[in-house]
Amino acid sequence: MPVPQWLDASLLGILGLLIGSFLNVVIYRLPVMMEAQWKADYAELSDKELPAVAPFNLMVPRSKCQKCGHPIRWFENIPVISYLFLRGKCSACGTSISVRYPLVELTTGALFLYCGWRWGVSPTGLAWSGFSAAVLALALIDWDTTLLPDDITLPLLWAGLIAAALHWTPVALSSAMWGAVAGYLSLWLIYWAFKLITGKEGMGFGDFKLFAALGAWFGWPALVPLILMASVIGALVGIAMKFSSGLREGGYVPFGPFLAGSGLTAMVFGPGSILQLFGL
Repeated sequence: MPVPQWLDASLLGILGLLIGSFLNVVIYRLPVMMEAQWKADYAELSDKELPAVAPFNLMVPRSKCQKCGHPIRWFENIPVISYLFLRGKCSACGTSISVRYPLVELTTGALFLYCGWRWGVSPTGLAWSGFSAAVLALALIDWDTTLLPDDITLPLLWAGLIAAALHWTPVALSSAMWGAVAGYLSLWLIYWAFKLITGKEGMGFGDFKLFAALGAWFGWPALVPLILMASVIGALVGIAMKFSSGLREGGYVPFGPFLAGSGLTAMVFGPGSILQLFGL
């Protein structure tokens, strides 16, 4: 018997809540791990010896309260439920826990729920669920640190090409390949044109890789609506932050979150709907 649509959606939604809990770890720890690796590389090149430090990766040490060091027990780490049960506070010292943690879990759960409802628990549904988790993590890491880690962007790009080759997405492999090429080169050319004219860097190389990944997932015809939406919304947010004095030092706004947002919008509504939104 075919699995009911609601059951597929529910199963992926629950998985999304669990993945969202892990994404909170990735979003916080991966930039710290990258910085530690940069320091280690610099020390090796300069023949310096770094002091020994405790292992720090996505698995160890255990999560703990940033203020009092209280280890987070398993029943305090149940997605959303634990936050509500603890009333948003550490059980040991009462320090407030950021509401972003349950919001990331709920957002990931909602995205996975949508994928399960639309595609079921299938290779296609799982592929787009993975896409959702990756771009959400990239958006928040870039917003926090202005970094788009290769550890996520490059696997996301390859996953888009593999999904196209296996017909898990409606994009032909040739379109996915040229989407990746055109996505990277288009922003690379804009970067160098801006730098030659102004002497400044307008964006980072991570943006090229993320746009290439979106090209792999949606095909080259989707690149124009994706970059249009990201640019318009990014500009509006930047203007709003400028007038509200919310811009960070240097007066810039990371572009990755808006690319990620356009990718999620295209996944749900289709790239063509973005053009319709702008009356094109």
